[in-house]
Amino acid sequence: MGRISERFETLAARGETALIPFLTVGDPDIETSEAIVLSMAEAGADLIELGVPFSDPIAEGPTIQRSSERALESGTSLHAVLELVSRLRPRLDIPLILMGYANPFFTMGYERFSKIAAEVGVDGIIVPDLPPEEGDDLYGRCNERGVDGILLAAPTTTPDRLEMLAGSSRGFLYYVSLTGVTGARSQIAEGVEDGVRAARGVGKIPVCVGFGISTPDHARTVSAYADGVVVGSAVVNRIEAATSRDEAVANVASYIAEMKAPLRASQD
Repeated sequence: MGRISERFETLAARGETALIPFLTVGDPDIETSEAIVLSMAEAGADLIELGVPFSDPIAEGPTIQRSSERALESGTSLHAVLELVSRLRPRLDIPLILMGYANPFFTMGYERFSKIAAEVGVDGIIVPDLPPEEGDDLYGRCNERGVDGILLAAPTTTPDRLEMLAGSSRGFLYYVSLTGVTGARSQIAEGVEDGVRAARGVGKIPVCVGFGISTPDHARTVSAYADGVVVGSAVVNRIEAATSRDEAVANVASYIAEMKAPLRASQD
């Protein structure tokens, strides 16, 4: 059993819902990202998504698009992200997941990437623009090496396809809460609960909800029917607004603690 599955089993035994924050590695620089990841883990993050910057992040809203631009300007590459994982892994026991677009993985080569990812301690990958029908090579190589290929479902996913995704995804199934790009929003989209319950009904894998979640109230609401909550733009906003590394680390850590609190109590 991989680190992701173990984490969800532990959380389920405690009656907790997972908090999964995202940041773009290299925004504004690698050293700041490293400090923020460590602070998020200490503040209560259960798994962490490490964004691989890309020039055309089609699923992202303006906040994460800007973070990718800043990271690329600072010279961050997939190689740099993997090197960061190698430094973080001895200091963290929580799962670390790479979230990125297909091109950087393809450019590195799927065989080479999966080998290095497994060696440095990557636990999973999320590739929004690589559906399973086109991603057998990458997902297959990663799964063979214990790097979970995490697939995405959405409100527009048909019942038959939802069953396929729930059966094929490893670690957890990422349920995109809306038909749009990432970004903090004022309320949870309608129909998310029905979609998540449907996904949980056709598979035995945890289902986590992302896109548009930004407040403790959002987290509390989603925790009633999902196994995990993903927050991204709200984290990146705090990094973007900070005027120093220390301020970014402190602001993100405080936010993570606020978001995790209702998830600890969600099923008490």
